[in-house]
Amino acid sequence: MSEVETNAAAHASGVRGADVRVSADAEQVPLIRSFAADIAMRLDFDLDAIEDVRMAVDEACSLLVRAAVPDSSLFCSFDLLDDSLRVRVHVDAKSPMPPSADRMSWQILTALASSVTENVEATGDGHRVSIELVTRTGEAAAR
Repeated sequence: MSEVETNAAAHASGVRGADVRVSADAEQVPLIRSFAADIAMRLDFDLDAIEDVRMAVDEACSLLVRAAVPDSSLFCSFDLLDDSLRVRVHVDAKSPMPPSADRMSWQILTALASSVTENVEATGDGHRVSIELVTRTGEAAAR
């Protein structure tokens, strides 16, 4: 008997959630973008939805990399839900400016995902800025 439980989506696809940490540098964003697309593909997202995930993660990471303090890390967490993928991205930043302050990028991001939320919280010597987005399988085809 196993004490580890796997949700139905992860069991059926062989994909589990993942956490990734890279330098908060624009050169690392393509790595996270490709990782997101691979997960969406393994979850049987259709081609349009895979591309939406790829672009949404790219936009979220790009927004946060611009806000990150020098020599810090970009954290990205991928969680599987029954019919969707939740992606959480965060960086440490000096400014408490929310990602939605960049109106054009925020508009693109919100158009690509089912839901997008942002959070800015104070830390000891700065702020943690985060974006959470959820994309559902087949959603791009439904638009």
